[in-house]
Amino acid sequence: MSNADPSTPKPEPQKANSLNRRRFLKQSSTVVAASLASTRYAWAVDSAPKKLRIGIVGGRFGLSFQFHKHPDCIVEAVSDLRPERRKKLMQTYRCTKSYNSLEELVLDKNIDAVAIFTDGPLHVDHVIKAMKNGKHVLSAVPAAWGTVEEADQLRSIVEETGLHYMLAETSYYQDFTISARKMYQDGKFGTLFYSDSTYQHDGLESLYFENGKRTWRHGVAPMHYPTHCTAHLVGVTGERLTEVTCHGWGDDDPILKDNVYNNPFWNESAMFKTDRGHAFDCRVWWKGAHRGGETAKWVGTKSSFYGPDPNGLGPLIVRSGEQIEKDDAGFERTLQKFEKYDQTVWWETDMLPEPLRHNSGHQGSHTFLTHEFVDALVHDRTPIIDIYEALAYTVPGIVAHESALRGGESMKIPQYDRNRDV
Repeated sequence: MSNADPSTPKPEPQKANSLNRRRFLKQSSTVVAASLASTRYAWAVDSAPKKLRIGIVGGRFGLSFQFHKHPDCIVEAVSDLRPERRKKLMQTYRCTKSYNSLEELVLDKNIDAVAIFTDGPLHVDHVIKAMKNGKHVLSAVPAAWGTVEEADQLRSIVEETGLHYMLAETSYYQDFTISARKMYQDGKFGTLFYSDSTYQHDGLESLYFENGKRTWRHGVAPMHYPTHCTAHLVGVTGERLTEVTCHGWGDDDPILKDNVYNNPFWNESAMFKTDRGHAFDCRVWWKGAHRGGETAKWVGTKSSFYGPDPNGLGPLIVRSGEQIEKDDAGFERTLQKFEKYDQTVWWETDMLPEPLRHNSGHQGSHTFLTHEFVDALVHDRTPIIDIYEALAYTVPGIVAHESALRGGESMKIPQYDRNRDV
């Protein structure tokens, strides 16, 4: 919660200095879905127009990024409500300036952008506060918390101010996701007609309580945290999820009987339809006899790619073969070929500036997120995971949870189109 001094005068909303609303909309409209599925495959060593001065808010997840190592970035200030976390932020980012709250930090005129790693239900409110004070924003997932109305508010503030917004979704930059995206761009899959992704994370109850009190995570609905999965499809092909049927499972655990979200489910499993008529199977599970982790596969007419699996399968490629075999019932079928995929470690390559070429959180994705946000802002371009991409990851989960609450009812998913008239 906020702890800013209520007597502090609130500044008037500011427009972006270098990117006004009209230019923002014009620029965004030229970025089609396919380009958002692209990856910058080499970091150009050039002279940045300026260094980005960033403020970092949230001393837990916020500790795991590398802004102080980026050659085009300066960590100007940090903030957390807890003094011990502020101290850790200052130590991690070698920063001498701190604020007691986000509300105080966003008043600092030396700060160009804010990285928000606060509680999930506060993300939209905190983005609005930052942008009303003229700051670009990098936000932790999810983009919006549990309602389409919040998603609408988030899009509105980004479009009204013309400021840059980026979602820090780690699945976009996992090594195997980068490989899948490159395969897709090179046409290796043929028609990619089916994908699936699973986020399994047993044991989250340890985060539901702190010092005997409930945290914001207590009883959170699985599909309100969908982006680790949805990015595996939307962030690879640029498709949009348009319809969903979802089913949930829960038990008699007291957490599911009494939580502020009225969520009765530990696990939610959804089947989505895309705007190209393809199927996407998505499972977010908090309970069960499973190995955990984030896994995905992409199945096409020419070849398929199976990402690493905690049970030992993958990464591997399956290719459509030319030879014919008979199955155990005597029917002839194409003999498929499969091969182990030698996973490229992308963070070791020139996709990143040299100081960031080291392993980081969530399968090497944090240095990529750090670089993409900094590079986009210093060169005044739209970040790859912009507001429209972020909502395409987030809103399908919001609707999927509603489908599960309705017993698996098929539901349409609102679309957020960068080309619409505003």
